[in-house]
Amino acid sequence: MSQVSHALPTRPSVSLAPTQAVTLRINGQDHLLQIAPWTTLLDALREYLDLTGTKKGCDHGQCGACTVLINGKRINSCLSLAVMQQGEEITTIEGLGTEEQLHPLQQAFIDHDAFQCGYCTPGQICSAVGLISEGRARTEDEVRELMSGNLCRCGAYTNILNAVMEVVRNELKTGS
Repeated sequence: MSQVSHALPTRPSVSLAPTQAVTLRINGQDHLLQIAPWTTLLDALREYLDLTGTKKGCDHGQCGACTVLINGKRINSCLSLAVMQQGEEITTIEGLGTEEQLHPLQQAFIDHDAFQCGYCTPGQICSAVGLISEGRARTEDEVRELMSGNLCRCGAYTNILNAVMEVVRNELKTGS
């Protein structure tokens, strides 16, 4: 009589994705992460650090919802690998102001009702902060052109433009 084996079949071993330690300086604070080298900055912010103000829109760099500042310059965080940002100063919407002291653009967006659903607002504000610090936005046409990579599906563009222009005019007056 033959004997039947009831042993479970062996499964091939599964290896986890390789990870590496990355230190990111975000909103003035260092964060040590253990991430796969292909992790985007957007996913590192949202999935590893719970900084969900930066939105995932198209994940292809076409909508601007994921805009953050790197050393004061605007980037689409969905198109940048987190490992590429070591040693850089990353600013997200959470790092621009506080509940007690909003950033001037955050206040202007409220004052001008520059949002409807609010999904694009963090990217719009970060983009506006960047273009103002770049010193290239002086007219409505320049702001429209420089903000053209940030889409608003609700169509709040007129109010967004008014909010940004208020801060641009204030910056031009004070020479900041």
